[in-house]
Amino acid sequence: MAGGLRRVSVLDWIRFGLLAAGIVFVATGLLPAATARDSIDRIAPLLLFLGAVIVLAELTKEAQVFDVIATRLAIVGRGSYFALFLLCTAFASLVTIVLNLDTTAVLLTPVMLALAPRAKIAPLPLAMTTAWLANTASLLLPVSNLTNLLAMNRVALDTRAFAARMWAPTLVSIVVTMAFLWVFYWRRGERGEARYQPPPPVAVADRVLFGVAGVACVLFVAAILAGVQIGVAALVAAVAVVAAFAWRDRSKLVWSLLPWRLLVFVTGLFLVVPTLSRLGLADVMHAIVGSGGDGDGAYRAAAAGAGLSNVVNNLPAYVAGEQVIPAANHTQLLSLLVGTNLGPVVTPWGSLATLLWFEWCRRGEVRVPLVKFVLTGAGLAAAAIAATVAVLLATA
Repeated sequence: MAGGLRRVSVLDWIRFGLLAAGIVFVATGLLPAATARDSIDRIAPLLLFLGAVIVLAELTKEAQVFDVIATRLAIVGRGSYFALFLLCTAFASLVTIVLNLDTTAVLLTPVMLALAPRAKIAPLPLAMTTAWLANTASLLLPVSNLTNLLAMNRVALDTRAFAARMWAPTLVSIVVTMAFLWVFYWRRGERGEARYQPPPPVAVADRVLFGVAGVACVLFVAAILAGVQIGVAALVAAVAVVAAFAWRDRSKLVWSLLPWRLLVFVTGLFLVVPTLSRLGLADVMHAIVGSGGDGDGAYRAAAAGAGLSNVVNNLPAYVAGEQVIPAANHTQLLSLLVGTNLGPVVTPWGSLATLLWFEWCRRGEVRVPLVKFVLTGAGLAAAAIAATVAVLLATA
């Protein structure tokens, strides 16, 4: 028993505590049962999607899809750091957009860190690429970020309409991020080497699993773009890959594939944040955000979302801001989304993705200079949010 308790991390205790607090709020009436039921009904489809897409991504990694692609990018770069930079930023952006920001932070980061010693590449530039683009590239599709799923329902846009509205802001956000990555982490004076050594190709252990996982990911993206409900699309793709592993390698089908920690965390948040809003948080957010849907209101919403994200995490920041923005102010709501998606690059706890990324860097013994991380992240957040909201307003 004692050994089991020792295996529960501080973050796990926080997750359990958050859910327990939410249950207590409902039991004591601080959060009315009807409001709690509405919150759970709202997030139930999102939890299905989140659980399925994480299982899909985990098994795709086990099938070596990410390893093969990352290594191939390094080979294609032929020792040129600038070429590798373009390829890695494109890969990290694509994974974030189609498989969720947590996939980039949790699964792509260890792949990139494993690539570094094989190609004699400095690990920090690769790590920072996944950390920043996991957040700043997460605006395009509803599946890219849980906050997008919430916003899509609020502004009544389907997947294609959401992408049509957000493609230009996403492009600007990625370009600004690339500029900051190159100046502060990738240029010669920062990385310390002129060229890198292209690694040998990865030997795929099971080509059947590799093929099934790769095709499942492609079909998943095609399905959501075709308008299939995202939870259903993720579940079907995940089941197909699970079936392939059940046939070829059952040892990889372990209970830890299920992201129960993330599901507990999200459920707790959606009980605690409405309660805090009833106890005064909504008044504070309304004073900061305002009710104007024009340029001033959009920038205030984005700034409030970014600031609160770096204090308490981006998901509760979005939920708190959403509750005080009038339903008709679509651009202001999307600006809040910009703030909560792009802003959490300043503090390690700004988003769950950033928090998990730090854990991978610790495991990989990659030293992240915290002062530089905070200062460069603050600069990136300010520049990217300002440019992205400007484009959002210009394309409204």
